Amino acid sequence: MAASDLEIRAAEDELQRGFQTLEVVQKDPAIPVYHIYLNRAAQRNALTVPFFSELPRALSLLSVLPSARALVLAARGTHFCSGIDLEALRSLTPSSSPSPSPSPSAAADLLRGRILSLQAAISSLERFRKPVVAAIQGACVGGGVDLAAACDIRCCSDDAFFSVKEVDLALAADLGSLQRLPHIIGYGNAVELALTCRRVSASEAKAMGLVSRVFPSPSALEEGVDQLAKGLAEKSSVAVMGTKAVLLKSRDQKVDEGLDYVATWNSAMLMSPDLEEAIAAHIQKLKPNPTFHLHVEKVPPMLILNSSFSNLTSKHLFLYIKHNIFSRPNQFKLKQVLF
Repeated sequence: MAASDLEIRAAEDELQRGFQTLEVVQKDPAIPVYHIYLNRAAQRNALTVPFFSELPRALSLLSVLPSARALVLAARGTHFCSGIDLEALRSLTPSSSPSPSPSPSAAADLLRGRILSLQAAISSLERFRKPVVAAIQGACVGGGVDLAAACDIRCCSDDAFFSVKEVDLALAADLGSLQRLPHIIGYGNAVELALTCRRVSASEAKAMGLVSRVFPSPSALEEGVDQLAKGLAEKSSVAVMGTKAVLLKSRDQKVDEGLDYVATWNSAMLMSPDLEEAIAAHIQKLKPNPTFHLHVEKVPPMLILNSSFSNLTSKHLFLYIKHNIFSRPNQFKLKQVLF
């Protein structure tokens, strides 16, 4: 259900009031892309306790806004993220509690609850329905890798480096890297990085699939990611959201379960006017302008479908012809169909 005007204004007002650890920006009101910046540059954007409540809150507010069709996760300063702040890590342990020491079992249960809360904050990036692009410069270490792995697309500048650092702190990475990295870079690469804690350069990260693109400088990274996010925002929201949801659902499912899930999604997506808009635009050699709300008002009466539209499946063409021709035979004439 679409948010009301009152809900949208309330979300915009809260975002404008700002956060302690984050900065949320829409650079251009005409472009439906928002940026979330990690905003502790002097501390190399180490993650503090407030961050883990502010990130999911910011994402919840952005999910209300129609003007947020794509999201960029970036960082102020020269480093993306140096991991969880060590003082914050210490404060999460039961020994930091001012109350009497709990029993070992009670302490373990308390700590498990705190870890689950941190995990949920990182996973909120993955659960955000719109596409999220990570723009990574400098250090991406520990919790920074958790953040990057929870994004849909990762890009970096050539000065970036990555390290799954937790084993060096006598920990197992517990905020998502061990679960997500095997799907991104393969099991063997994930095991090696997690156990050795070694530094991975931007070029190696690109070679193993950890990032999609490497840019020659942080400024080129910013420009390139902005263009990438803008392109995503221009596409059909229902198609983009559906594709993200299906990919995530299929990632941990068997093939047949994934196929069944995408069939369910597409049964709804194919009812969107965006499909007709896109097909009509292809036919007219125009750029699609998906709105998710507006129906195609007029299609030329002479349809000429040729080999340049071979990327359109026969199912899409059938649905288009059935809806626009068979239901209105006096308004349309099918001249030529070449598959």
